[in-house]
Amino acid sequence: MYGKVTVTGMIISSVPMGEFDRRVTILTKEKGKISAFAKGARRPTGNLTGCSQMFSFGQFVLYEGKDSYNLESADVSTSFVDVREDLNAIYYGMYFCEFALHLTRENVKAKEELNLLYVTMRALEKGQMDKKLIRVAFELRFLTEGGEMPESHRCLKCGKEMKEEEHALFNAKEGGLICMDCSGGRTGVPVCRSTVYALQFIVSSPLQSLYSFNVQENVLKELEAVRQTYSKTYAGTSFKSEEMLDILQ
Repeated sequence: MYGKVTVTGMIISSVPMGEFDRRVTILTKEKGKISAFAKGARRPTGNLTGCSQMFSFGQFVLYEGKDSYNLESADVSTSFVDVREDLNAIYYGMYFCEFALHLTRENVKAKEELNLLYVTMRALEKGQMDKKLIRVAFELRFLTEGGEMPESHRCLKCGKEMKEEEHALFNAKEGGLICMDCSGGRTGVPVCRSTVYALQFIVSSPLQSLYSFNVQENVLKELEAVRQTYSKTYAGTSFKSEEMLDILQ
């Protein structure tokens, strides 16, 4: 049966359609990602103009038709204004949305992914944490929420606890950390104990605490190398917005 449905979500894509409309994709708690037409959203005085922009978060009222959804109205609780006023933050936000767009599905609940995207945008907005570290935490945690949690507590081969190891090897294809005793002949990212702790925090901490830590520059470099190889292995694609981030960095 077709009719109205109300969802909580964030707009992760907003594309012009025709002369006056937009096609938006909303990451929702209840139904995963949903694509909908926002008719008249490009008119300066349209009632959907303000609520059909990227990063808009709130409740959206959709009409479910036979072949598509139409956006009827929205109650936007936050639009991350401070992110929109910082060019670097905008590009990071666009990248996080594109990452979520690729790794979520339609009609599959995405409560944890939506919550993660929300707290990530909040961290960007506050501007108190290195954006490169925010990116590391977001990608590794997003993959974790999607069922691809890297093993960071024990050696994948012998089961030894990693908290006592001075150094380890992170092997993305095998799915996580390997102690130095078991690393012979294997390739991967060499990581120190502090990087191991950071990885454990990223994949295991309560979501509300995820962006409450910082690291030394050498640890950040190791974390970035881990992120790059792990995302390449499990996200399985490159992103248009990533090119701009590479330029900014």
